[in-house]
Amino acid sequence: MLRIACSAEGFARARVFTRETLSGWSLDRHADDAVLVVTELAANAVAHAVPSAAAGAPEIRLGLSLEPGHLTLTVSDPGDDEPVPTPSDGSALREHGRGLCIVDALADDWGWTPRPPAGKTVWATLTTRHLP
Repeated sequence: MLRIACSAEGFARARVFTRETLSGWSLDRHADDAVLVVTELAANAVAHAVPSAAAGAPEIRLGLSLEPGHLTLTVSDPGDDEPVPTPSDGSALREHGRGLCIVDALADDWGWTPRPPAGKTVWATLTTRHLP
């Protein structure tokens, strides 16, 4: 588990943590996709959940877990709202609103669970099996 600061340095630390953890698990071949998913989930947490959080320093936490056949990436934040993908307008040049579409494209599955009394965890699973 890693606490992510709401800053460029925090995102960089999350990417390094993800790469180093996957390397330690001999899953370097999955690092690019995992880092992109973690970055998108963390960016969504900062953009959507942190502004609505109670006063004080918002806490965003990154988790990685390995199970047979898949890797689970989690980002927990103080927001209660369901993450909702932005419908595509067909513009590949759009700067914002593509994060969950990217997660959906890279992950085998993704979703979210509430964290009572407040907050949620958004998760994504990536296969670790070799594909033919």
